[in-house]
Amino acid sequence: MHPTVQAVTQRIIDRSRAPRQDYLERMSELKARSPHRSTLSCGNLAHGFAACGQSDKDTLKLMNKANVAMVSAYNDMLSAHQPYAAFPDVIRDAAHGMGSVAQFAGGTPAMCDGVTQGQPGMELSLFSRDTIAMSTAVALSHNMFDATLLLGICDKIVPGLLVGALSFGYLPSILVPAGPMPSGLPNKEKQRIRQLYAEGKIGKDELLEAESRSYHSPGTCTFYGTANSNQLLVEVMGLHLPGAAFIHPNTPLREQLTRAATEQVIRLSKPQGGELGLGDMVNEKSIVNALVALLVTGGSTNHTLHWVAIARAAGIIIDWSDYADLSSVVPSMTRIYPNGEEDINAFHEAGGTPFLIRELLEKGFLHNDVETVVGHGLERYTQMPELESGKLVWKPALRESLRPDVLSSATEPFSRDGGLKLLDGNLGRGVIKVSAVAPEHHRVEAPAVIFNDQNELKAAFEAGALDMDCVVIVRFQGPRSNGMPELHKLTPYLGVLQDRGYKVGLVTDGRMSGASGKVPAAIHVYPEALDGGPLARVQDGDLICLDADKGVLSIVMDEAEFAKRAPAKPDLSRYHQGYGRELFGWMRRAVSTPEEGASVFGASSPC
Repeated sequence: MHPTVQAVTQRIIDRSRAPRQDYLERMSELKARSPHRSTLSCGNLAHGFAACGQSDKDTLKLMNKANVAMVSAYNDMLSAHQPYAAFPDVIRDAAHGMGSVAQFAGGTPAMCDGVTQGQPGMELSLFSRDTIAMSTAVALSHNMFDATLLLGICDKIVPGLLVGALSFGYLPSILVPAGPMPSGLPNKEKQRIRQLYAEGKIGKDELLEAESRSYHSPGTCTFYGTANSNQLLVEVMGLHLPGAAFIHPNTPLREQLTRAATEQVIRLSKPQGGELGLGDMVNEKSIVNALVALLVTGGSTNHTLHWVAIARAAGIIIDWSDYADLSSVVPSMTRIYPNGEEDINAFHEAGGTPFLIRELLEKGFLHNDVETVVGHGLERYTQMPELESGKLVWKPALRESLRPDVLSSATEPFSRDGGLKLLDGNLGRGVIKVSAVAPEHHRVEAPAVIFNDQNELKAAFEAGALDMDCVVIVRFQGPRSNGMPELHKLTPYLGVLQDRGYKVGLVTDGRMSGASGKVPAAIHVYPEALDGGPLARVQDGDLICLDADKGVLSIVMDEAEFAKRAPAKPDLSRYHQGYGRELFGWMRRAVSTPEEGASVFGASSPC
C-alpha cells in the first residue's frame, strides 16, 4: 500500500474505534435474531404476505428461503430512474428462479437537481438525503426481509439509501444501477451555449434546444457529476456487481446484470448460509477506497458531505483532512466533463471502472483486502461484464486504455494529485476542486463583491458591475440558512468574466457539486454566515485571498479590526416558507456542519 493511503486508513481506524465497535455490536445483536419474520406473530406475518400469490405465501411461511426487499427511488421525471419501472418484475422473476421471494418494500423520494437548479425546490435537495435514509428505514422496518436491493442512482439518493440501509447493516445489500443515457450534445458545446445565453447573445429557444439535445433519453445525465460519481464510488466499494455502473438502460446486458444482482444477494442471505451484511462490507478500508476513487476521477465535491454521512452511519469518522491528504498523493487519471470534454460513456468505452481499479490496485492506492458483494478481494472488480450467447460472463479489464485522453494509466496520469484541496483561514474552513481549474487561476487576490442571494448576481452581471477582478462572495447559503442549495446558476456568469480576462473567484457557504468547473470556487465554507461566521462580516471591497495551492482562504486586513465588525443579518424568512420549505425547518435547525456531513443524524446542533 502507498504509505499515505495506509497512514490515512490507520488514523481513521484509530479515530473510529469506539463508534465502529458500537455499530458492529448492534448489528451483531440484530443479526442473531434473524430471520426476523420468524419472530413475527401470526397476525404480523399474515399482513406481510397477504397480497402475495399462494406460492410466495408458502415460501414465506418457511424460514429457510430468502425474502428480498426492493427499495426503489423510481419515478418518471428523473431520466436516470425512469428505467426502474421495469425492474421489480425482473427481480421477482429472478428471485423465483432461486426458490425465493422478492417484495417491493418501499419507495423513497427522488428529486432531480437538474430540474430544481436555481429554484426554491433546490433548498430541499440536501435534506432529501436524510429523508431518503428515513424512508429506507421505514421500508425495511417490517422485518420481513433477509436481503436488500437498493434501486437508486442520483445525487442525494444513493447516499440516502446507503445511510438508511446501514441501520439494517446485518442484511446483505446490493445497489442496482440502471445506467447512463447515450451521449448527446457535446459538453463543450453545451457550456458555450450557456455562456452565450448568459451574455444575452442567444434567446431562450436556442438554449432550450441545446439543453434538450444534452438531456434527451432515459438514463443518467452523462457528465461526471454527483450521480455518476455515486456509481463509480459504490462500485469501487464492492457494492455493485463488477463493471455494472455504466451499462446503458433497456439493454439485454443491463437486464441480465439486474437478474444476477438478485441471485447474488440471495446467495449472501442468511437462509442461504451467508454471514456478511452491508455493515461488514462498509468498513474503514472500503471507505478509503471510495475516497481514492473520488479523487483520482475528479468526482463531485458533494461527496465531501455525503461520504462523511455514509461513513458515520457505519460508525466510521472521516474528515476533510483525510480527503486532502489522500488527494495530495493519488494521481488524477480521468478527463471527464467538467474536468475534460468527454462524458461518462467515453470513460466506460476507454476501459472504465475495471481498468481504473486494476491500475490503482497495482500501484497500491486501493485496499484489496475488503469484502464485496461477490466475495473477498477487490481484484474481482477488475472485470467487465459481457453477454456471450445470451449468457452473462466477466472478462478481464483492458490492459491499455482505448482513450488515453479520457482515461490514463496510474504511471502516466494527467496530474500527480487528485485536485481537491482543503482551505482554511480567517474566513473559515472549506474545500475547492481544482481539477478543471487552470493553474494560473489557482490563486486569486481581489476585492470582494457581496451577495446574500444568488439571484442578485445576474442583475449585477448584466449591469456591468462585475467587469473587474473580484472574489464573489455568495453567503447565507449554508445548510442552516436555506438548506445549502447548489449554485450552478452562477457558473455561466463567472465563466464569462474569466473569459474576458478578469481574475475571478467564488466563495460561498453553499454548494457547487459535480459541475464545479473552471472558476476557482471555495465551497462548503463554515462556520456559515447565519451562525455569525466570518463571511457575515465581509464587506464590499475587502481584499480576499483564495489560494488553492497553499490552502488559504482569508481576508487581507487587521484581524482585530475584522473581529470588531458586526455580522450582517439579512431577513431569510423568504427561504423558509412555500414550496414545502416550511416542513423542513426542524432539519435546518438540527443540521451538523458540512465537515460532519451536513446531516441531522447525530448532529451537534440542537433541534
